[in-house]
Amino acid sequence: MSRRRTGAARVKATIYSIAKELGISASTVSRAFSRPDMVNNEVRERILATADAQGFELNRAARGLATGRTGLVGVVVLDITNPFFPPLVRAIEHAANEADASVLLLDAESGGRDATEQLKRLSSQVDGLIVASPRIPTNALKEAIGNTPTVLVNRTISGLPSVVCDNTAALRQAADHLVQLGHQKFLLLRGPSGSWAATRRTAAVRDWAKTAPDDVELAELGPFEAAFETGQEAAQRIADTDATAIIAFDDFLACGVIGGLADLGISVPHDRSVVGCDDVLLARTVTPQLTTVTAPFDDLGRRAVAMLTDVTRGETPGDLKLPGSFVARGTTADAA
Repeated sequence: MSRRRTGAARVKATIYSIAKELGISASTVSRAFSRPDMVNNEVRERILATADAQGFELNRAARGLATGRTGLVGVVVLDITNPFFPPLVRAIEHAANEADASVLLLDAESGGRDATEQLKRLSSQVDGLIVASPRIPTNALKEAIGNTPTVLVNRTISGLPSVVCDNTAALRQAADHLVQLGHQKFLLLRGPSGSWAATRRTAAVRDWAKTAPDDVELAELGPFEAAFETGQEAAQRIADTDATAIIAFDDFLACGVIGGLADLGISVPHDRSVVGCDDVLLARTVTPQLTTVTAPFDDLGRRAVAMLTDVTRGETPGDLKLPGSFVARGTTADAA
């Protein structure tokens, strides 16, 4: 029969209450949790069984004092209002929970403090860091994280392990899809300056254009911030071009373009075709649904946590590339 205490008579379980019930020292109970290799297996099993019966929960702060570990993973995102980051954070949280860790989230654009200083403060409070799409200069980023085990998401830096989404092949498929629909005049809306992802996506489209049919022309506008309002504001500049196929840096920008063109009486996809990138929730809720490139959010989060676990164990994992995939929806159609 379980001895778990319930109701008003329940007394908070401690290492001392466990030690008293078993007739052993409190230090032995403590070692059973903090240094299990130093406790006899049979004794440790009795300690764990008694702890469970008493409803004992090991406090994270206490565990940190005993083991030097907090059980916390710091997750740093560029801007939590960008719809790319919530599904990534959720995937990281799910994976961290399975590893018996909790997530401490930092929005680098909040709080009114310098992002580097915020990162430096966070790194001293956690066992490891997952830093997503950082734009902090390389030297400043390395200085801020110090010796804290760190994994980057969607950026590569020599000496730091990373998990990135490689959209090169999927963007080529998107562009080929537009050619098959009869489009010849293409317009690339470049992403933010200083963004690793923006640089990679621009390079992918430019490389595609070099091998595209001779009658295909590629023009560019930007850089643009990844924001719905920025896309709306860019609509008039887009309308002034003869481009019928528009490839935007990300879905947020693409959806803003669709809204801005609609305000100008320009229909998508009948007058212009628009392609985004990332496949965030907004891409599937806008009407018509956005043709885009899907990012593997679940895999990005899961692999980042697994890689961070390896780093905290002293291993040195390399960079990992996960491919995006092209999905055709309602914002692309035959050229007018």
